[in-house]
Amino acid sequence: LFVSRGGLKLHHALTHFNFNPSGLTAADFGCNLGGFTDCLLQHGAAHVYAVDTSYGTLAWKLRNDPRITVLERTNAIHAAPPIDRPIDLVVIDMGWTTQDKCIPAALKWLRPDASRWATHIITLIKPHYESHRFGMDDRLREGVLDETDAEAVLELVTASLPSLGVTVRGVTKSPITGGATKGNKQGNTEWLALLTPAAPKH
Repeated sequence: LFVSRGGLKLHHALTHFNFNPSGLTAADFGCNLGGFTDCLLQHGAAHVYAVDTSYGTLAWKLRNDPRITVLERTNAIHAAPPIDRPIDLVVIDMGWTTQDKCIPAALKWLRPDASRWATHIITLIKPHYESHRFGMDDRLREGVLDETDAEAVLELVTASLPSLGVTVRGVTKSPITGGATKGNKQGNTEWLALLTPAAPKH
């Protein structure tokens, strides 16, 4: 069990990608209640920077955990990375913030001295928040994309990721949908992607 449903999503991704965060220092962009952070710690992460623009939302049990540095009222898109602990992994669930904003910020947080194979990003892709980037807002119905349209937007998002400086290592469908809304009692379909920094261009 995790402090929020987000932990179930990241747990699935770690299992599907056979990714072991044990001993790593991570940053959780858009931590909110802390589902991703909780999941990382339960999988053995050494330390997590829990970053969110809100204040007071991180679960109490995580707030008092010495393995967590809480960065509240902090926008990860604009914040400078910490200098005391190099970051090996960034996990992302930033709500309305699209991947073209999240990924460049995450790359700035990853330790620069590492091989590109040694640092990773796991990001939650929400097609209903990405649709406007590809002129597909007209497919939304009260904030909801049907499965076929969601898959079409996902393909466009993943195809765009290399232009942001990353290589897509894998994509998996979230085992649960996003939170239900007034117009959609089932929630929206989401996916998680495993990324690594792309090789520098010469």
